[in-house]
Amino acid sequence: MKRHLSFPTLAIAAAAGLAALAPVTPVAVLHAQSAAAATIPKIPFERYTLANGLTVLLSRDPSAPVVAVNVWYHVGSKNEVVGRTGFAHLFEHVMFQGSQHIPYGQHFKIIENAGGDLNGTTSNDRTNYYETMPSNQLETALWLESDRMGYLLPTLDQTKLDAQREVVKNERRQRVDNVPYGSEDEVVSAALLPSTNPYSWPVIGSMADLSAATLDDVKGFFRQYYAPSNATLAIVGDIDIAATKALVQKYFGPITAGTAAITRPTIAPVTLPAPKRLVLEDAKAQLPQLLIVWPTVGGDAADNSALSALGNVLAQDRTSRLTKLLVYDRQLATDVGAGQSAYENGGRFEISVTPRPGASLTTIEQLVDSTIAALTGARPPSAAEVDRFKNYVRVSSVLGLDGALNKSNILLDGQVFHGDPLYYVKDIEETLALKPADVSRVATKYLTAGRIVLSMVPAGKLTDIANPSAPYTNVTPTPEAAPASSTPASSAPAGE
Repeated sequence: MKRHLSFPTLAIAAAAGLAALAPVTPVAVLHAQSAAAATIPKIPFERYTLANGLTVLLSRDPSAPVVAVNVWYHVGSKNEVVGRTGFAHLFEHVMFQGSQHIPYGQHFKIIENAGGDLNGTTSNDRTNYYETMPSNQLETALWLESDRMGYLLPTLDQTKLDAQREVVKNERRQRVDNVPYGSEDEVVSAALLPSTNPYSWPVIGSMADLSAATLDDVKGFFRQYYAPSNATLAIVGDIDIAATKALVQKYFGPITAGTAAITRPTIAPVTLPAPKRLVLEDAKAQLPQLLIVWPTVGGDAADNSALSALGNVLAQDRTSRLTKLLVYDRQLATDVGAGQSAYENGGRFEISVTPRPGASLTTIEQLVDSTIAALTGARPPSAAEVDRFKNYVRVSSVLGLDGALNKSNILLDGQVFHGDPLYYVKDIEETLALKPADVSRVATKYLTAGRIVLSMVPAGKLTDIANPSAPYTNVTPTPEAAPASSTPASSAPAGE
């Protein structure tokens, strides 16, 4: 259910974890790393398309006797419609319930008995299914994936749908409804985006829409989006290319090409003409939190890399501006996060702060604002700050390529969203070419007054919100109501 993120953004997170544990790297070592990383590692691959439209990516890596089989369908919650949200994620669950030649409940058992691992994930923009297997079990994985791509519907019945509907509802209860501030993302998305924008609803869907899904709805969703022409298959690992091609043709070649036309939503850029102040109360919470969000751009936009660098300057490690100020210098917070999250067709920049007990959200918001003002004014990003970000990218460009499954996801991300399996190379090259002025420019352009400021507080603690005298909207969901829409329920503080 994660958002689509560019490769450097994903890889930086891994590198940051290492940096937090490591001592300061000597300058000589950094120079050696930079020289070694002058050439970005390129994953070797071969790409071709079957007659039915299935795109295939093959990459041989004999370093371990393992193979990853990974199928991405270019469909996510973005392709749903109002009143039928949650279909993409619900269908991910349905795909594991057996197909014409795979008995109910056997998919997991077959993979586990073969010594493999498997899972599926759904995002706003794509759904994927993968198996990581001993390389001598490649044919088993291809058989399983091809059977549910081509022959799922003959065995899909109401009993299977109802069972998985309840599983997804319980997942929503566990991940959203019954965790502190679990509806945070939903209320922010609904306030940040128009209700017609398909990124405004959650990937997991609403309880009402999950209850309303019919068997015919689900079958129609499969026929439209689970055709070979809307899928890309990546096979990475200890494989023989010629033998693998023969197996792909054997299992996927006979699948009928899809006939339903796919119309992808047109999503206009989003701006907020004025700030929106929101309050989320939660009886399960013990401490407040502050979240500030701005609408930005998608993964293929020119400013995406500079926005990622901006997040690093603000909150990558203990020397980053907001982390240093709020956690170490003022000791007002235990954790600070900042970064760009990119969808296929849009994005957002977020700053999140978990305060220490007793710390004022009002003071924290003021310090965040003063830090941003300095970035766009008297104290723009320095060359050293941007170079530190580039060093994270240099290291993580190697770390992110570790393992067959990671490589398959990187190739697939490039192919599905950009038409180029090696798009990550271009992405990293653009990142390494950034200048401090680029980071300052995007801070000025995107971190404007048009933003969401969400104060999350324990129930009844409205005096703890940031700037409580300013007008706000209380977006706290109730058990009987769906998550709040972008239409304010109130434009004044409680009690007025």
